[in-house]
Amino acid sequence: MANKSKNSKGSHGGSTIALNRKAKHEYFIEDRYEAGIELEGWEVKSLRAGRMAISESYINISRNEAFLQGCTITPLPTASTHIQPNPTRHRKLLLHRYQLDRLIGQVERRGYTLVPTAVYWKQGRVKVEIGLARGKQMHDKREADRDRDWNRDKARILRAR
Repeated sequence: MANKSKNSKGSHGGSTIALNRKAKHEYFIEDRYEAGIELEGWEVKSLRAGRMAISESYINISRNEAFLQGCTITPLPTASTHIQPNPTRHRKLLLHRYQLDRLIGQVERRGYTLVPTAVYWKQGRVKVEIGLARGKQMHDKREADRDRDWNRDKARILRAR
């Protein structure tokens, strides 16, 4: 059986384009989904250059479709002259109907929020990882910070021995 290298044809090795580190601090992420994203040509070129920010983005569901909003894809200076790139346009997310129905039910009935946690390449296509999240209160954030600091100090103490 032949081994596939990370740079094999048709695969980008699952490299990460953008991460939303703020999401883990602001929310309890209870479930994760993978969705495709509808992009234009100039956006794909910009993503290959790593020009994407999702820290302030969120997912909105309207008319039984999911849209990524607040995401910024900065156009390359060599973008085509006959189009006007809109870096913050709403981008449609591609999900199966049963996944959308489940997400709509969770958001409307149980009060969850949909947050993009990562954008990455998978087999030559751009994928968005969606987190089904519940918001943290201030005391929850302090507790998470305290636990993280304690684990860091504990590792430092054990390393010193």
